[in-house]
Amino acid sequence: MAFWERFFGRQKQDYLTAEQVYKVFTSYNPTWHSWHGKIYESELVRAAVDAKARHISKLRVDFLGAARPQLQARMKYEPNAWQTWSQFLYRASTILDMQNTCFIAPIIGEFDEITGYTTLLPSECELRNYEGTIWLLYRFRSGQVGAIEFDRVGIMTKYQYKSEFFGESNGALTNTMRLLDIQSQGIEAAVKTAGNFSFIARLVNMRSPADLQKQQKDFNEKNLRADASGVLLFPNTVDNIQQVKSERFTISAEEQKLIQTNVQDYFGVNEKVIQNIATGDELDSFFNGAVEPFAIQLSDVMTKMTYSHREQSHGAKVLCTANRLQYMAVDKKIKMAQQLGDRGMMTINEVRELFNYPPLPDGDRAIIRGEYYDSEDKLIQAEEE
Repeated sequence: MAFWERFFGRQKQDYLTAEQVYKVFTSYNPTWHSWHGKIYESELVRAAVDAKARHISKLRVDFLGAARPQLQARMKYEPNAWQTWSQFLYRASTILDMQNTCFIAPIIGEFDEITGYTTLLPSECELRNYEGTIWLLYRFRSGQVGAIEFDRVGIMTKYQYKSEFFGESNGALTNTMRLLDIQSQGIEAAVKTAGNFSFIARLVNMRSPADLQKQQKDFNEKNLRADASGVLLFPNTVDNIQQVKSERFTISAEEQKLIQTNVQDYFGVNEKVIQNIATGDELDSFFNGAVEPFAIQLSDVMTKMTYSHREQSHGAKVLCTANRLQYMAVDKKIKMAQQLGDRGMMTINEVRELFNYPPLPDGDRAIIRGEYYDSEDKLIQAEEE
């Protein structure tokens, strides 16, 4: 079976033709692009986007409730046949940052049931109206096109303002990107001209333009030919010789820091998170401001596109979670393990997870130290005596 048939389902192949009229179903015409295609090519932008995506890729995706047990079993380790959950989450985060809209498309099985999920680039998608139904067309890099009903697709957004469905463009970052581009061009030009030497001089006793041209020709032949010695020889008709020094223009350290801060603020990260030196409360703040909102939105989007209202009312949902305790310093982890583990508030495996240790076969149980007891049991024992 062809890849795109596996992706969207064989039964959708003949629903749309090239002759059908493209029509957006709202007055807002959505366009998704990445700042002339160059925003992700900036090392500063890519570092910021990567830092967030790496932390988001550590989220755990669970399918809860009794509905659709086969889907739950299939989704336990991977969202589709070609990605892990970590790769899926990383790409979803990157697409959302780059285009402020990310489509989560269900993979349709033989019996029109959901068998997995994948992410779609909005810039490769079109919306079409066919007989009153909105369809999402997705074009692969190979040129093949897949289609699926738009109401089956999940939509994640950022900076949502004008459209009821989609996020805005990254146009707000244009000025910062221009400054980055100018800075890069200035450094490149300075490096290219660093090995060049320029001089100005005054020619004397020149009676005619022909004499000037002759002097220029003689100077070039003697000094600029391939086998020249490298020493410039000036005739006695030249005086007041001065070297022209080109000074490299670069943005000041303060302005460069402002550019970096603008990019980091725009994507919700900071320098410590990018350089992997943030710890404790700093990482916890980053989780609250960047990772948790993504997890909540993805949980809601996938729940809505997967389960009916009836299934949701009976507890079926998709939940993206993270072990926030991993961000704590080691001494704080030890203290928490002692105080909560001794009182039976954490199981053995939960304590081991704090330190990235693998679970034990019998570790899903709590242990309470002997000096701790159930006050209710003690009261009953006293009454019996």
